Amino acid sequence: MSEKKQVTSQIDKLRDQLNHHSYQYYVLDDPEIPDVEYDRLYRELQSLEKHNPALITSDSPTQRVGDKPLDGFTQVKHEVPMLSLDNVFNAEELNDFNKRIQQRLDSEDEISFAAEPKLDGLAVSLLYEKGLLVRAGTRGDGTTGENITQNIRTIHSIPLKLLGNNIPDLLEVRGEVFMPKAGFEKLNQMARDNDEKQFANPRNAAAGSLRQLDPKITAKRPLAMYCYAVGRVDGGAILQTHSDMLDHLKQWGLPLCNERETVQGVDGCLNYFKQMSELRDSLSYEIDGIVYKVNSLKLQKELGFVAKAPRWAIAHKFPAQEEMTRVNAIEFQVGRTGAITPVARLEPVFVGGVTVSNATLHNMDEVNRKDVRKGDQVIIRRAGDVIPEVVRVVPGSRKRGARKILLPAQCPVCGSEIEQEEGEAIARCSGGLFCEAQRKESIKHFASRKAMDVDGLGDKLVEQLVDEGCIDHMDDLYSLTVEKIIGLERMAEKSAGNLIDALEESKYTSLNRFVYALGIREVGEATAQTLAQYFTSLDAIKAADEESLQKVDDVGPIVAAHLVRFFKQPHNLDVIDKLLKAGIHWDDIEAAAVEEQTLEGKTFVLTGTLTEMTRDDAKKALQARGAKVTGSVSKKTSFVVVGDNAGSKATKAEQLGVEMLDEAALIKLLK
Repeated sequence: MSEKKQVTSQIDKLRDQLNHHSYQYYVLDDPEIPDVEYDRLYRELQSLEKHNPALITSDSPTQRVGDKPLDGFTQVKHEVPMLSLDNVFNAEELNDFNKRIQQRLDSEDEISFAAEPKLDGLAVSLLYEKGLLVRAGTRGDGTTGENITQNIRTIHSIPLKLLGNNIPDLLEVRGEVFMPKAGFEKLNQMARDNDEKQFANPRNAAAGSLRQLDPKITAKRPLAMYCYAVGRVDGGAILQTHSDMLDHLKQWGLPLCNERETVQGVDGCLNYFKQMSELRDSLSYEIDGIVYKVNSLKLQKELGFVAKAPRWAIAHKFPAQEEMTRVNAIEFQVGRTGAITPVARLEPVFVGGVTVSNATLHNMDEVNRKDVRKGDQVIIRRAGDVIPEVVRVVPGSRKRGARKILLPAQCPVCGSEIEQEEGEAIARCSGGLFCEAQRKESIKHFASRKAMDVDGLGDKLVEQLVDEGCIDHMDDLYSLTVEKIIGLERMAEKSAGNLIDALEESKYTSLNRFVYALGIREVGEATAQTLAQYFTSLDAIKAADEESLQKVDDVGPIVAAHLVRFFKQPHNLDVIDKLLKAGIHWDDIEAAAVEEQTLEGKTFVLTGTLTEMTRDDAKKALQARGAKVTGSVSKKTSFVVVGDNAGSKATKAEQLGVEMLDEAALIKLLK
């Protein structure tokens, strides 16, 4: 074999391999080789073509990107018009569509339909001659569209050369180019990062990307395509049904939607519609309805067309997900963790199947970015069970004198200061102990095992106690009596008595547990422990300024600021005072703090199961002696305590050369 023939054979083989693996990856979602191997084959083909440019063909995987920008799009005339579909919006209208079909066919037989999601993208036509992609066009007015061949070639899921056997001499395929949800979010995030204009929705993003005059820009956009019909076929097998035709398209390497089904009659259509409505939000792409097509190609031909649509197909649209309305006011809500959320109060509008009068604005960054003001006309979106959101302001709708929205200085629920760290999007109410919006979560945290450890006071019971008006704030827990709580769900006399006893027992605690129980932002167990050891009294912690607090290990400027703000709030101080008056107390730790700091400056990691003590007890014992206990092993770790069934932390300690202790060695160290 000559050298030229050998190179040609090698190039052909590489192209076939790459086309096969692209089909496995983009169409079947079942890759057979890792990305690195695909890249190796691609680079090998590139190198061969570079040294043999005469052997480059239009269907080569290397030719997807690289054409020069166009001055403008030329026109494409569709030999078979690309018609639109009529719509139905409910079961009654779908029944009428089915009756019209039966009347025209003069038959009462149940119709078999091919059902598939109605993609929210841009309709396009692909023309293959002898299996090679030669032209692509937009639908346009149905008769004439724009030639977008260069841009279509950049979409990896679209084959430049069809696969398999029995391929028609000429095949015109119709489908929808769309942008998957994840790609859309990534594209808009890049726009936000670069302070550029964002796309309103995935459909606009797909259309804008496909109509770029520079195909290199299109190539950078995360576009995909699903085929759903055939316009013209010359040659190939004679098929009986629409679903068979789609199966053949898939065999030839064309991408199809996996959610398509064949259903029987109107009931089958409605069941499929219900099923897809429930799946809609979990799909990786946007859909705005379902398309039903008479499955028999023979019956399709008999039914024919009206002026602009086929008689044998219909689109069953979902309720609108976007509508236009006006902002009556913008108010601020307080979430259960203290997060302040701006909410637009709207002129009621029917969208996504329900009447909407409120929509979230997420945070002040979003308010400022979208510049929403009272009186503006806005586009709102509702998708499934997701809270409706304001998408954007309608240009030119603003009333004269509309004021910019500002973050309030005080919490609208309890009047405490609102705090927002630099660089954080979320602002929060600082009145965690007092604020009614946060009280359930603050009480749950207060009673939790690592805080006050009130046995039997779980989340559901806290919800009940607050909802029934038995308690308002955490200090009210200690005024509960058996008589007050007996009769609550699952609360008989014995369980009520046990809860009151547990509350009484919880009054004897430690300073670090009490500080942790207060739920101060970013003050976890370890920080509470170091604060207690350093200051030795609650009064000293309350009185400390930011500079003093930052002298404590693990307390930086942010945590120090949270502490100062927390203890500045009169509401919080009032709740603390009531808790202490209720009888909460702890031993003086000043003498012990000086005497027992034998492990100060040492960092421990605990892994595996201990038998003589729990890991929680071991952690407390180490912290009481000044040690720092962390959850991950690093070069800064002093010791790793290894119990039974130790995992990866022990392995990492061995790799880093960190000293390991068994339980006996730990007990000896603590003594």
